[in-house]
Amino acid sequence: MSLNIIVLAKQVPDTRNVGKDAMKEDGTINRAALPAIFNPEDLNALEQALRIKDENPGAKVTLLTMGLPRASEIIREAIFRGADAGIVLTDRTLGGADTLATSYSLAQAVKKFGNYDIILGGRQAIDGDTAQVGPQIAEKLGIPQVTYAEEILGIKDGKVTVRRRLEHGVETVVAPLPCVVTVNGSAADCRPRNARRLMKYKYAVSPSEKAKLSDEDQAFVNERPYLNIEEWSAAYVEADPEQIGLAGSPTKVKAIENVVFTAKESRRLDNNDEQIEDLIKELITNHTIG
Repeated sequence: MSLNIIVLAKQVPDTRNVGKDAMKEDGTINRAALPAIFNPEDLNALEQALRIKDENPGAKVTLLTMGLPRASEIIREAIFRGADAGIVLTDRTLGGADTLATSYSLAQAVKKFGNYDIILGGRQAIDGDTAQVGPQIAEKLGIPQVTYAEEILGIKDGKVTVRRRLEHGVETVVAPLPCVVTVNGSAADCRPRNARRLMKYKYAVSPSEKAKLSDEDQAFVNERPYLNIEEWSAAYVEADPEQIGLAGSPTKVKAIENVVFTAKESRRLDNNDEQIEDLIKELITNHTIG
C-alpha cells in the first residue's frame, strides 16, 4: 500500500543541562546556550512510522520540523534511521511561537505538503510538556486525532488501528485516514542508524547549510538531488503573519525565576508507626503531599 506518512519532530534543548542562561529576558528559550537533541517521544513516533513503511512497500516517510536552520540535524538523523525525506520550516518570523502559533504554522506546512495519509508525532516536547501541538494541528486540519498511542497495530481499508496507553490500562481504537496520531514514550524505541544510509546521506544539507560550503562541495550536492533537504519559509506555506511567532502567541511569559531547592531541616524517625502516621498527617496538612 502506497502511503504518505508525515512525522512531526522537534529539535529541543537538552533539559538535563539547563543553566542560568537558558532563558532570554523576553521569556523565550535561549536555544543557542543549550545542547540540541531530537525530542525523545518524536523518535518513538518515527519508529511507528518506519514500521508502517516496513509493512507497506511503497510508503514514504517525510519528517517535518519547525525551528532554526540547524534543525536539519534531526532531518539527517531521521534519514539515517530510515526516513525518506525532510522539510525544515524556518523563518525569523516564526520565532517565539507558543503552541497555538506553532500548530498553525505546522498545519499550514502540512496543507502545502498536500497529499498525506497519516501524521505521527510525539505526545509532547520536553521543552514545553504541553502535549497540545499534535491535537491542535488535527483541529486546524479538520481531521481525527488519536492521542497517547503506544503502537500502530495496522492500516487497512482506509483506517488505522491504534493501541493507546492510558493511566489505568490500554484501549484499542480505529480511526479513519487521514488522521493525526501522537505517540507516548512507552512506545517502542526508535531503531538505530543504518550504516548504509549513514554513508549515503551523511552529506545531506539544507539550503542554509549548502550556502556555507565550498563551490566544489556545493557541486557535489547539486549532482545528487537526494542530498538536498528542503527549507520552507512562512511565506511559502502562506502563513498569516498575525498568527505566527510572537504576534500569534497569546501565551506570554511574565517572569522567570531560578529556584534552587535546599534542605532546610531534617527529621529522623524511629521505626514507629505512630511517628510515621503523624508525619504523613503533617505533610498533608501543609499540602506537601495530597
